[in-house]
Amino acid sequence: MALVKEVLEVLNRLSPFELQESWDNSGLNVGSGNSEFSEIIACLEITLNIALNAPQNALIITHHPLIFKPLKTLNYEVYPGNILKILIQKNISVISMHTNFDKTHLNKHFARTLLGFDGLIEKGLMIVKENANIEFDALLEKIKSSLGVGQLACVKSSPMIKDLAFVCGSGASMFSSLKAQSCLITGDVKYHDAMIAQSLGISLIDATHYYSERGFALIVAEILHSFDYLVTIENFKNPLQII
Repeated sequence: MALVKEVLEVLNRLSPFELQESWDNSGLNVGSGNSEFSEIIACLEITLNIALNAPQNALIITHHPLIFKPLKTLNYEVYPGNILKILIQKNISVISMHTNFDKTHLNKHFARTLLGFDGLIEKGLMIVKENANIEFDALLEKIKSSLGVGQLACVKSSPMIKDLAFVCGSGASMFSSLKAQSCLITGDVKYHDAMIAQSLGISLIDATHYYSERGFALIVAEILHSFDYLVTIENFKNPLQII
């Protein structure tokens, strides 16, 4: 069996952990680099069922860190303590690839592969398409069609959009670096974000946190396959539903 640190080194070469934001917790969340693993599982998020079904000594690679904020207590009855208890009992290691992977892979996948835009420029945590010059209504319909959804929350501040910006996951706070007649496509748009953006003439489209990042496990699996690692993909359903 291979060692966890060997996979960690491969991932670090492709998406350096030093690129993560200061508030992030990417890297080895659970376990030891010197542990041997039985198989690799890739998922967007570790759920209780994924932890329960994972074999002993597995290595789970996830997008969202299981341990994100400092833990003051480890309550086995609630998230994330209920999952951590199982992982530790089964000697399962966990590597998180979060904002570092957004910068190197996932934002591009969101904007180019998922939504079909080209001519993109990287600007920190954002991917930008300048001089897109597209009608807002046409842009909204394109994104709905690409995601396969019928409804999306949005802020239409201008009928014509000059520049586009893309941030997968939760990037609504980043619109402050955009100019009027821009549109930010991201997830987790809050009410007051919408109010401020509207006052600045910036449009927003909430493509949802889940839809913008759901390609993570497949991308990681393809990367590790090229290094001769076999990876099982665990699909994760959006916990938020529009009914």
